[in-house]
Amino acid sequence: MAALGIRDAAGWTMAGFGFMAFTMGVVGIASPDTMLAAMMLEVVPADARAPADLTPAFVTASSMAALNMGVYYMLAARADFRAFYRWTVPFRCLTFTVFTIAGLTGRAPLGFVGIGAWELVGALATGWALRRDARAAAPHAGEHAA
Repeated sequence: MAALGIRDAAGWTMAGFGFMAFTMGVVGIASPDTMLAAMMLEVVPADARAPADLTPAFVTASSMAALNMGVYYMLAARADFRAFYRWTVPFRCLTFTVFTIAGLTGRAPLGFVGIGAWELVGALATGWALRRDARAAAPHAGEHAA
């Protein structure tokens, strides 16, 4: 499992999430409308937008943040920065909570629930993998170290 310098399951969850975030960031920067459609949000043609409608600017900004975040996650996986892995789990759960509440209460489009679910699944996968990797690395009960 040492391909790309990634050592264990937790590292692969981080790398996978990072790659997806990076890819979505690239897509959103290249084509904000494609990202809106992927999130099941209404795409308003440029000529039909109100002058104060800054949706493309906000999609571009959040896409740049996703691209950067993706790189951070992939670099953390390559460096086996386990403290970073642990830090992400509760904050990704918080992202799930905020995005889901925003989508369900109408503060944001319902598509935000999907983003929240993506974050929660990733957080749970990383948390599970961290626990699994820790158990695999721990000496087995009854065995003595040489």
